[in-house]
Amino acid sequence: MILFSYKDANEMELTGSTILVTGGSNGIGLALATRFAKRGNEVIICGRDEEKLSRVKDKVPQFHTKVCDVGDEKQRAELYSWAIHEFPRLNVLVNNAGIQRRIDLLEGEEWQDTRSEIEINFGAPIHLTQLFMPQLLAQPTAAVLNVTSGLSFVPLANVPVYCATKAALHSFTLSLRHQLSNSSVQVIEVIPPAVDTDLGGPGLHTFGVGVDEFADAVFEGLEKGQEEIAYGTALRSSRASREALDQIFKGMNAAVR
Repeated sequence: MILFSYKDANEMELTGSTILVTGGSNGIGLALATRFAKRGNEVIICGRDEEKLSRVKDKVPQFHTKVCDVGDEKQRAELYSWAIHEFPRLNVLVNNAGIQRRIDLLEGEEWQDTRSEIEINFGAPIHLTQLFMPQLLAQPTAAVLNVTSGLSFVPLANVPVYCATKAALHSFTLSLRHQLSNSSVQVIEVIPPAVDTDLGGPGLHTFGVGVDEFADAVFEGLEKGQEEIAYGTALRSSRASREALDQIFKGMNAAVR
């Protein structure tokens, strides 16, 4: 398993930073937040479940926690106002929160359900990035870290909205990095393969690489100053030709109807 990178901006400070991680109460978000905290950073995590946040804080007392549904525009604005007031040195935004739903497009569903997935996975990272941009630009060094997916490049057909939102976030990340190329803000994309977490709901995603294995690989990439960190099968997809992507898609979706 290999990491891919290129580097043309200031490196993210891995110690002494103040970091906000959305969706930080479980899965990849929690694994990254825990590693940031162990390195002497001030770490804020947010999530929708107050009880889950409380349990996490019991295990990692140095965490600062905030209940927030990033799928809600008003709550995103409130999170921003609270964060910059309480943590005026905040210099890293980690857009990690996401949901993955299995959908049969032939059966249809309520638009509200579809819209919620789009808002959490794609609307929230764009809005939060816009909100925090003045704060980040005012810091000597800063970073936006967007967690996308290997499915950004080749979709799994039974989770179509998730894949589409991650592809969109990958595209947004490229544009954001280009626009910030002459600033103090580094833009980092983390591209996971399938990771054994509760993505999609408890018991629905108990496959893939271990979350600690993946998080360790991410930090290896961060230490090297990498701006695009792809791991395992996600590396293959992110670097593949169109012809190779077509073959990956056929093989990955052979059992999906």
